[in-house]
Amino acid sequence: MSIYHDEVEIEDFEYDEEEEMYYYPCPCGDRFQISKDELIEGEEVATCPSCSLIVKVIYDPEMFKAEDDEEQLHNKLKDLSLEKN
Repeated sequence: MSIYHDEVEIEDFEYDEEEEMYYYPCPCGDRFQISKDELIEGEEVATCPSCSLIVKVIYDPEMFKAEDDEEQLHNKLKDLSLEKN
């Protein structure tokens, strides 16, 4: 069982599209982080790379699953169109 420093809603995290990572300020001066892929997999713990603190991420896993399904469908359609050419 983990002891969380805090519980933080995903909306309060800052999203970096390039890295596909969510960040939230840590009291130590660094940032808690959790990747989009981790959220798709159902992970709910964001860690700080500089200290031992962790936060529980409050979010709707279905929101990320739907986004992942949509992305996979888009990639399949793209692959099919490339095969035709």
